[in-house]
Amino acid sequence: MASDQDLVIETVRDILSAHEPFALTADTAWDAGLWADLAEAGLTGVGLPEEAGGSGGELADAVAVVRTLAAGAGAVPVAEQLLAAGPALLAADLDLPDPAQPLTLAVAGAVHAEPSDDGDGPGRWTLTGTATDVAWAGVARHVVVLAQPPEGIEGAVLALVDAEGLATSDARNLAGEPRGSLVLGGAPASGALLTPAYAGEVRARYALARAVQLAAALEQVLAWTVQYAGERHQFGRPLGRFQAVQMELAEMAGEVSAVTALVDAAVQALERGEDVVLPAAAAKVRAGAAVEVVARLAHQVHGAIGFTQEHKLHHLTRRLWSWRDEAGSELTWSQVLGVGLLAEGGDGLWPALTRVV
Repeated sequence: MASDQDLVIETVRDILSAHEPFALTADTAWDAGLWADLAEAGLTGVGLPEEAGGSGGELADAVAVVRTLAAGAGAVPVAEQLLAAGPALLAADLDLPDPAQPLTLAVAGAVHAEPSDDGDGPGRWTLTGTATDVAWAGVARHVVVLAQPPEGIEGAVLALVDAEGLATSDARNLAGEPRGSLVLGGAPASGALLTPAYAGEVRARYALARAVQLAAALEQVLAWTVQYAGERHQFGRPLGRFQAVQMELAEMAGEVSAVTALVDAAVQALERGEDVVLPAAAAKVRAGAAVEVVARLAHQVHGAIGFTQEHKLHHLTRRLWSWRDEAGSELTWSQVLGVGLLAEGGDGLWPALTRVV
């Protein structure tokens, strides 16, 4: 009997099949029709509590939605909404916008927050500065911004701003997904002051959201490559019968298995309510490192056909190369991981390592 999570995955796949995400070009910013169908089905609120305006369900359900869309090259901001921005707002006791409207997260750039004196009461802030590399800038109706607090205060301000009318640059990543800047020239926002530790957790959840997408895309690229190696014949036999190709497929499989294990461990840590920073850091670092190996070997096995506009492979490998550097690079999270593992001293190193993996 199918579980609730299986039904969620099947619903997402059915909606994806009604669209042609692999036919989108780099000139298409996002798939508005796909988003509309997902929102109508309540899938843009999965994992967010019903009392807050979401669709209910568990974290695992939200992860399943994100993984399915990532493997299907769905050009929509669901990972940001379900795994990063939405949960960050709820944890900070801030109101969640209508899940039918795209929501994203901005953690880079130089944005400053000052308490508002407009008489609207506590929790009101004014944002100035520029948020850079904002996923789905120009698409998302609301943006959750991690801003610098007033001088003399530690931590960060988590602020929710209405992005309508804000100046936005038209930049995109290698896959054609919007990654522009937002100019916040005195924009009003609701917000809450975060401790340094919780600000780090917000960044870690964003990194984990990207790691979940990377893991799903890597698994799909491996599956396509294995299938192609079995179907494509050269010199009278399938490519997969050649030892050199078998070794490449085995190397890809090892990379994908390692990524999946670490991403699953980080998601489980989050489900248990544990500190997710180090598990998320490990997952993001390992997923990023696997991209170079898996993407290179996949294209090598496919040959030139994998680069053609008509073939679906490059739609995922371009996302892999883009997502690898987003929400913090391998260098950034390796530094976080190293500092965290050494924080408990020599006696705590091994226990810390086993908790991460």
